[in-house]
Amino acid sequence: MTDFALDPTTHLDLTTLDALLTDQRRVVLSPAAQQQLAAGAAHARTQVTGASQASANQLLGYACGMGDEVPTELVRLMLLLKAQSLSYGRSGAQVATVQRLLDFYNREILPVVYQQGSLGAGDQVPLAHLSLPLLGLGEANFQGYRLQTADVMHLFSWTPVELAPGEDLALLTGTQFMLAYGVHTVLRAQRLAQAADVIGALSYHVVGGDLEPFDARVHSLRPHAGQTLVAERFRSLLATDKPAQQPSFTEPLPYSFRCLPQVHGASRDALRYVAQVLETECNSVTNDLATFPAEEASFSSGNFHGQPLALALDFMAVAVAELGSISERRSAQLLRRPLDASGGATSPALLVPQHTAASLVSHNKQLCSPASLDNTGTGNVADHVSMGANAATKARRVLENAEQVLAIELYTAARVLSLQSAAPLPPMLQQLVTALAEKVDLASSAAPSLALQATATFVRAYAWQ
Repeated sequence: MTDFALDPTTHLDLTTLDALLTDQRRVVLSPAAQQQLAAGAAHARTQVTGASQASANQLLGYACGMGDEVPTELVRLMLLLKAQSLSYGRSGAQVATVQRLLDFYNREILPVVYQQGSLGAGDQVPLAHLSLPLLGLGEANFQGYRLQTADVMHLFSWTPVELAPGEDLALLTGTQFMLAYGVHTVLRAQRLAQAADVIGALSYHVVGGDLEPFDARVHSLRPHAGQTLVAERFRSLLATDKPAQQPSFTEPLPYSFRCLPQVHGASRDALRYVAQVLETECNSVTNDLATFPAEEASFSSGNFHGQPLALALDFMAVAVAELGSISERRSAQLLRRPLDASGGATSPALLVPQHTAASLVSHNKQLCSPASLDNTGTGNVADHVSMGANAATKARRVLENAEQVLAIELYTAARVLSLQSAAPLPPMLQQLVTALAEKVDLASSAAPSLALQATATFVRAYAWQ
């Protein structure tokens, strides 16, 4: 498999990042990146004086994270994003330092990093833990074991990197903790938006709605991009030559069904904005010191401040929470269906999962309080921060809750479908129900928790179209 080269002229988009993390391609520095790193490091040494040990002491001092460990797949993404940002040669980092970060990435030597500690104005605390292994310090996860970094380095006959004076600034300042969480979450959120449409279409079929709310002429009158796309997807998902069943509601179709394009579409538009912000950040230099060797200039900048990410991450949390909120309402409406099977309609295994969905939706409402509004700093200099790190970890938790809420809707729709006389499913929905039945025992008399967890796993893994 061909190596992927970090190069100053290469734009790293989210699709490429997703592929890199999936196909395990080795990432290397291009010759141009090495040249720019060397020039930037040489120039930075003319601006910063001091001892190498002082840089090491700074890393040690900031390594004070608390809380749960950052999942290893996010740590690996942090390594890649940090190397990418430094590879422009604008931060004063040495070639050897960035190369070692990529060695960790390629060998899956993943530093132990903790979730709590960053104020979102430079992720100093988590980045300190990410960087300690460069010095042979700290701990790392390697091949399923948590080891002292010195022991892992011994396996490869590596020696610690000797940091140049001031190189601690290049390693400690940056937004790669927030960014890694954001990239990971938005990629999953984009897949969840696909899932929400298909699961919503299945529920719509179960309640017997017609295609009128999705008519292209209606949406041409309010042509938001997401709304238009979702309406088109529903026309495709529900397309069938078979006659539709009679609607099960005598009153107008509830908003959670009739307004699917408007709600799902708005979340898609929000996610598109978030993805744009994150992609810009993936191709940015976000350190304190900004060097311009060709002009023999350097500046102390504020590019480490996480406000652009913090606002986008808070927005993403709300957009994802709404996918869950409207899903829970559809689950509740599905339970109003007149069902044929005796006793099935009153079974707790069918009725009570919606209670769990309501609990998850309520939790998401609490999590969606904007972290970016709580921006009081810690001193005379760091007097305004973004709290984007808290926005990042919250957004991931909101996503996990929403995935479970959508899983409950899928479970409920499939169960209700099995208990009623329904019109034949359109092809894409039939494919979904068949694939779900291969993974989840919907007719089990056991406690539904196992089936719900299996459905949640299915939602995360299914190839949504």
